[in-house]
Amino acid sequence: MTLIKSISGIRGTIGGKPGEGLSPLDIVKFTSAYGEWIKSRAQGKITIVVGRDARLSGLMVENLVISTLQGLGIDVVNLGLSTTPTVEIAVPKEKANGGIILTASHNPKQWNALKLLNEKGEFISEKDGANLLSIAEAEEFNYATIDDLGTVRKNDKYFDIHIDEILKNDLIDINAIKNANFKIAVDAVNSTGGIVIPKLLKALGVKTVYELFCEPTGNFPHNPEPLPENLVEISKTVVDKKADLGIVVDPDVDRLAMVCEDGSMFGEEYTLVAVADYVLSTKGGNTVSNLSSTRALRDITENAGGFYFPAAVGEVNVVDKMKAKNAIIGGEGNGGVIFPELHYGRDALIGIALFLTHLAKKKISCKELKDTYPKYHISKNKIKLTPEIDVNLILEKIGQKYAHENVNTIDGVKIDFDKEWVHLRKSNTEPIIRIYSESADETKAEQLAQNIISDIKDIIK
Repeated sequence: MTLIKSISGIRGTIGGKPGEGLSPLDIVKFTSAYGEWIKSRAQGKITIVVGRDARLSGLMVENLVISTLQGLGIDVVNLGLSTTPTVEIAVPKEKANGGIILTASHNPKQWNALKLLNEKGEFISEKDGANLLSIAEAEEFNYATIDDLGTVRKNDKYFDIHIDEILKNDLIDINAIKNANFKIAVDAVNSTGGIVIPKLLKALGVKTVYELFCEPTGNFPHNPEPLPENLVEISKTVVDKKADLGIVVDPDVDRLAMVCEDGSMFGEEYTLVAVADYVLSTKGGNTVSNLSSTRALRDITENAGGFYFPAAVGEVNVVDKMKAKNAIIGGEGNGGVIFPELHYGRDALIGIALFLTHLAKKKISCKELKDTYPKYHISKNKIKLTPEIDVNLILEKIGQKYAHENVNTIDGVKIDFDKEWVHLRKSNTEPIIRIYSESADETKAEQLAQNIISDIKDIIK
């Protein structure tokens, strides 16, 4: 059993003893802490928006969270089956004081999580998260009396509202998409993307959609992380149906990956690159991505006359940097697109609309579009952590060994070797060390990672 408390929220596996997994008691405890934290920041009646992905534990967690908020005297707007970006949009529209998304994002079915938002519909800061955790540990909860219990209001209109906001954006060209006559396959891993993505595509004028795993049953047909090894079925479907591309999302629809017409991967890393390329072509500006993202975003940004800035891993860190540098687009190399004209959150739906507009205006194939970008290869590796492993010592030793290179320590250790790099850091969402490396040569990228893994093993010994 695993329970992780981090900047990414409260995440854990369902079952086990309290404090060791995401048990009902833990769900109530951390929801209570969040409610108390919200109450400390606001005056008058409090409202929280709640939404969830389709995973099997979702309804159970939803019931516990909503009942706990009611018990604190907090009113709830329940979106039911939703997406992370949809909840983020709903919070300010409802003039709510915060939001909770019940999703473990890309994690397998045994996981669930509470993703916590502030009144702007943005993830709470590390400082606020630390405050919330201290409330939880002290169990400083004050529940409402019978006359002051919170109410619950169901609102199932926010998929339509979300789509309408996307269609209103000046950069989305519905006529261009419609005239392109795209045939598109969709893999929504049997979660809520299966509801909203076909709806979005229809609104964008796409007439032919091949739905694969679009029933929101929560029975994930494959590992839900949109990595190439998990996308065998949609790759085959794209080729068999002679589709123009495939669209893949994770269970809470904040990560976006594309499959080209020949069944090859466009590459999660290049989702943001392609969308940023289109946005930069319409208006000059700056971009931001996290330290583990491809150098290609920096290349296209500088070619367009803008400035690129790196941020620590974690959506809240990317958003903070985007605000500080007035970035017009940003995100993460895991397929996370943040387009601040809509909202400051990773959003696969706006990513789809921008990508299709770009592809339609270019009048080239998905594969041809990919070939227009700098060709980098990222090797993504990880080492499982055990209690006796001192992660901080590992990071310190690696930094010392490569001190003669360009070393960045704002988030783990990133080592830049001219146009190649390696980044190692402790995951916010899993008990692992992530080791990412990038080079223009695939073999070199893998070798860079293996060198660091070998260094880590030597330190552990």
